[in-house]
Formats: sequence, C-alpha cells, structure tokens
Amino acid sequence: MQRLDGKIAIVTGSGIGIGQAIAMRFAAEGAHVWVTDLNGETAEATAQLIRKAGGKATAMLVDVSKGQDVTALVRAVASAHDRADVLVNNAGILVRGELRTLTDAEWTRLSEVNIDGVLRLSRDCLPLLRKSAAGSIINISSIMANRGLRPLAAYTATKGAVTALTRGLAVEYASFNVRVNTIAPGYIETAITERMLKLPQARKLLVDKTPMGRLGFPEDLTGAAVFFASDDSLYCTGSELVVDGGMSASL
Repeated sequence: MQRLDGKIAIVTGSGIGIGQAIAMRFAAEGAHVWVTDLNGETAEATAQLIRKAGGKATAMLVDVSKGQDVTALVRAVASAHDRADVLVNNAGILVRGELRTLTDAEWTRLSEVNIDGVLRLSRDCLPLLRKSAAGSIINISSIMANRGLRPLAAYTATKGAVTALTRGLAVEYASFNVRVNTIAPGYIETAITERMLKLPQARKLLVDKTPMGRLGFPEDLTGAAVFFASDDSLYCTGSELVVDGGMSASL
C-alpha cells in the first residue's frame, strides 16, 4: 500500500525545484496533489508529469502573497474534495544583499511570500485540514533560520520566523488533530541557489563544509516530506527535521 494513498495534498511553489520533487513523490505515494505556483505554466507542466506517470494532480496558479489567490485555492479544494490532508508551505523567494542596502520594497516582498504566505495558507486551510483524520502542515524552512550568513540577514530572518511559527501553530492546532512540522534543508541544487553555486570557489567551500561530500538535490527532501505527511508521524508535531548532509553538525 502506498504511504499517502487517498490523501489530498496541497504543495505551494511546486512548479519547479523542491516543491516539484515533493509533489511528484506525494503523487507516486498515492496522494492527489494540488500543484500550485506563481507560474501557472510550470504548475501545469508538473501536474502533467504526474498524470503521465499515472498519478493524480490538479494545477492552479497561486501567488501566496495575495489573499484572493489563497481564498480561491481553498474554495477550489473544498469544492473538489471537501477536505485537505496535507499542506506543504514550500513557496519562497531569496533576496541577496547586505541589510544596510535592502530596500523597503525588497523586504516587503520577501516577508509577504516567505512569512505572510505561510501564515495565510496555514490559517485559511485549517477548516479543510480539520476535516482530515490526520491533518499535517509541513513548512519548508532552512538551516539558515538558526545561523547568520552574510549577505542573507533578511532571508534568514524570514526563515527563522517560519520555524518559530511552526512551533506556535503546533501547539495551537494540536487540539484540532493537525500536526505542524518543519523541514530545514541545507544547500540544495535549485534555481534559487544556481547563481551562487556557479561560482567554483563558493561551491567548493560549501561542499567542503558538508560531511557527506556533496550538496543536496530536491529529491533528497522528499523522504522527510512523506514522513511528515504520512501516518508514520502521527505523534510528531512542532518538530524540525534537518536535511543538510551533516553541514549543521560540522559547523
């Protein structure tokens, strides 16, 4: 039996990268996945890949920073299924630069997506998750949430907020039988890190700091996501699972 057989899962930012890998793994494990992304074309492309592989998927353009988009998503899922079992808050952006040069507009956009989007989805999807026999929210944070790294002060602040929000929601939502956990990736080969990892010195430095001797791939996170989405984690809430090849342990 597939570990997510029959579950309804929403994965934000799943047109590419980590979100796409999680969405495809969820579908392979038997879930009907709502593939949402700021780019409607990439969302549909991921959904098509899932369906071609024999899975179930629905694509929808959703900007998590816009309340009307989230409301439309919740209504669509409610109309189709009347419940949701899993919400993966994966959508996020990166703004690189020293804090002293950060503009108000850059901070606003960063916080609207990385913090407000997670809060909004977690709040507005609760009525659907409460209808599940075992609702689960999985927030994608970062090992940078607990570290300072130049020039990512603003980004790390938003990921720290996600980690803190996870703990608060875990306590608040426990009475509704909804678990809330976070996955903290290390350096993963995605579009967000592509620019930096093209620099040979930067790549070597990060690989040298990783005991497993390589950087991660989006697929490396899917096992952790399935664990938190499945009934294997029924007594886990408020937890943080680090997936970084040992980098945190070595720093």
